[in-house]
Amino acid sequence: MTLPVGSNSTPISPVPPSAPAPGYRKSLLWLVAIGFFMQTLDATIINTALPAMAASLGESPLRMQSVVVAYALTMAMLIPASGWIADRFGTRRVFFSAILLFVLGSVLCAASQGIGQLVASRVLQGLGGALLLPVGRLSLLRTVPRAEFLQAMSFVAIPGLIGPLLGPTLGGWLVQYASWHWIFLINVPVGLVGCIATLRLMPDLRGAVRHRFDGAGYAMLAFGMVAISLALDGVSGVGMRQVGVLMLLIFGFASIVAYWLHASRRADPLFAPSLFKVQTLSIGLLGNLFSRLGSGCMPFLVPLLLQVSMGYSPLQAGLMMLPIALAGMAMKRFTTVLITRYGYRKVLVVNTALVGVTMASFGLAAPGQPIVLNILQLLAFGAVNSLQFTAMNTITLKDLDGSMASSGNSLLSMVQMLAMSLGVAAASAVLAGYTGIFGGTAPITSIETLHAFQATFASMGLITLASTLIFWHLPAEARAIRPAQPEVSGQG
Repeated sequence: MTLPVGSNSTPISPVPPSAPAPGYRKSLLWLVAIGFFMQTLDATIINTALPAMAASLGESPLRMQSVVVAYALTMAMLIPASGWIADRFGTRRVFFSAILLFVLGSVLCAASQGIGQLVASRVLQGLGGALLLPVGRLSLLRTVPRAEFLQAMSFVAIPGLIGPLLGPTLGGWLVQYASWHWIFLINVPVGLVGCIATLRLMPDLRGAVRHRFDGAGYAMLAFGMVAISLALDGVSGVGMRQVGVLMLLIFGFASIVAYWLHASRRADPLFAPSLFKVQTLSIGLLGNLFSRLGSGCMPFLVPLLLQVSMGYSPLQAGLMMLPIALAGMAMKRFTTVLITRYGYRKVLVVNTALVGVTMASFGLAAPGQPIVLNILQLLAFGAVNSLQFTAMNTITLKDLDGSMASSGNSLLSMVQMLAMSLGVAAASAVLAGYTGIFGGTAPITSIETLHAFQATFASMGLITLASTLIFWHLPAEARAIRPAQPEVSGQG
């Protein structure tokens, strides 16, 4: 089978002229899943290890959010350029380079001797992850038939969920019986397998139209995202005064507004305003931003709650995260059925409310409550959160044609990582605020810290609940398309 390869003189169609064979499509799905596995493993394995990392580096475990925010924010910054980079250099070369950067960043994280070095190494990891995720999804958009796209996304998500399944437990075990440095070194063998598979399986797909990169627009958009994230992070972690936070917020929002004014006048912006004429895209992006702003903080908050306020060891806290991943994997098989029967609007409105309620229910957590109740809470959250992510992602991308696929895919990935960065920063700021309210004077007791966690979960759950108003505006007729060929859907 011959795959299209770009050249400087001949435009390349973003979709192969003939559909790939089913066996090749499945191999490509597994390759993209390896990339998702690496990212999700790293994103979840570090959360369980934060208290041990804080102790080793002489930091407070409640102020380790910069390690998470730096990674997510770097990804959000680079993702706007990922579509152009993939169109210019080809998906195979970019995906391979992304894995190499991710592995190099992981090795440097393990070698870090201080919080500054660790944050800088996480930035390098983010550079790789920023290209890894959207380029993998873009390769699926351009090779998988439209009717099978939902099933392909679900199929990729299941191996990707092995990361969250193994991550917390493996991280807790490594921290408890070895050291936190090994949570990063675990990425090395997976990355090597991914590099070999990329050279053999990843098609070298490029965009149909070549254009100059919008450097001015990228600078405005990147600065706006960084300024807003740092402003939220500054409330709890950096220690900025109120004037500095306010200045960052103003300059950040002004920079983003300036970008959209700039994009409306430019012929080839990073993200054309015409993208938002696609109703499902615009609603899906806004829904992604606000719902993930709340739920995206859960992998950060739950392990901290279990270890800091409820007396769990790192391994015990990791084991307690297993129900979330198991429930998420099980729910993937029901996602297509639910969306096909009830439509995206009903599913997302009801499910978003359930995500918010389950998040708020962690406000009732206490050291003495039965462990069965804790497991039920985690199972419920894992199931509804898994359905939420798949439904939001597919409704956002499903109506994009080939000419919009690259920029729309990059925009979705950017919003996802920006929401994660903002969510962790916002949750840390809320937690710091409630710690001050309940703590009164130092030293803060474990009971006072527990009350701060409880109030934080309730507040972040309410933020997620508010995003149901956005999904209400989805068209009632939007539903999943049943696949014409069942071989991919059977895997999802």
